[in-house]
Amino acid sequence: MKTALLQICSSDDPTENLKMVRAAIKEAAANGAGYVLTPEVTNCVSGSRTHQKAVLQLETEDRTLLGIQELAAQLEVWVTIGSLAVKTNDPDGRFANRQFLIDANGSIAARYDKIHMFDVQVSKEETYRESDGYRPGTQAVVAETPFAKIGMTICYDVRFGHLFRRLARGGAEVITVPSAFSYVTGAAHWQALLQARAIETGCWVLAPAQVGRHLASRGPQRLTYGHSLVVSPWGEVLADAGSETGIVYIDLDREKVAQARRRVPSLTYDQRFNGPD
Repeated sequence: MKTALLQICSSDDPTENLKMVRAAIKEAAANGAGYVLTPEVTNCVSGSRTHQKAVLQLETEDRTLLGIQELAAQLEVWVTIGSLAVKTNDPDGRFANRQFLIDANGSIAARYDKIHMFDVQVSKEETYRESDGYRPGTQAVVAETPFAKIGMTICYDVRFGHLFRRLARGGAEVITVPSAFSYVTGAAHWQALLQARAIETGCWVLAPAQVGRHLASRGPQRLTYGHSLVVSPWGEVLADAGSETGIVYIDLDREKVAQARRRVPSLTYDQRFNGPD
């Protein structure tokens, strides 16, 4: 399956972002892609909770989701929307950071809410408290498609290897890691983490990323690392989108998953052990 990873720079305006993403999906499909992936928070990159409350919507009303569903059906392509920030009915008013797998008929084939919240202090100047605005998910997801079984993760999840192992043991052959990675941590850890997750699981790792300085009408402008990567089940980096917006392509071959796992069958050799508590 020819696969396209979109590297984009979303602003905090969902309407403009949808126009940009639809144009990129059309370009990818015109170049033969049957499966297209977008990054985390495709619809809105914003650090202002006030702005998010004003522009975000419930899943059933989300214009970005509906617009991409419509386009997927029109073009007859599968799309992973890396994630959308969507409102929920939670009493505390927190949002969900939700990934969607859209099939070639435009229907939602699977959805996944990001489990691990990015609550970190990168430096004195750069602090994130994702859990203040978003509530964590609780369910790991592997989705069936005609071309591969897809495990779903988002961004900070990449630091939690046990989640990836569970997905692989649950049948995943491809694991998605759409991201809006911090520039500082991206430069230090992004590629190493993605390669490690691919090597440990024998899965394709597809990581479409946000890149650049994100325009914001309120609050600070975020800077994200980019370098959307495709990592093979053997741990090879086969595509790197660099530090500019654009599209990278790869031909997914599920036989490479079987080959990697035959060579190093570590998924089948878990041993029980005791401690430490």
